[in-house]
Formats: sequence, structure tokens, C-alpha cells
Amino acid sequence: MTIKKIFFNFFINSLFFLVLIIGIQNSIKKQKVNFLINQTIELPVGFIVGVSFISGSLVGSLISINYSFKK
Repeated sequence: MTIKKIFFNFFINSLFFLVLIIGIQNSIKKQKVNFLINQTIELPVGFIVGVSFISGSLVGSLISINYSFKK
């Protein structure tokens, strides 16, 4: 049951990422992301927002699966 949930979450998030890559091709507005040590290259703003959404969705689903193991 949990293997199905993990596979389903990775599959859905991979599809979201593929749609994000296809849809972001004509984006004009770009910005850099500042980390503590250095900066990234200029990335489209929609890509930064989309990747943060996808990573949050993936981490949240993995945390919920881990929580169900402890019960």
C-alpha cells in the first residue's frame, strides 16, 4: 500500500515538473535566487515558484507516509 502511494506521488510530481518545463519555455522575466554563500543563474520566476510547489508537495507526501508508518 505505501509503495503504491510513493510511486503515485513521484509519478504525479514528475508530470507536474514536465508540464512546468513545457510551459515555462516562453517566459521572459528572470531573476536570481540568493543563497547564503552564492547566487544561482537567472531563472524564470514561474520556474522558481513551480519547483518550490512541486518539492513541497513531494516532501509533504513523504512526511505523511512516514507518519503513517509510526502508527
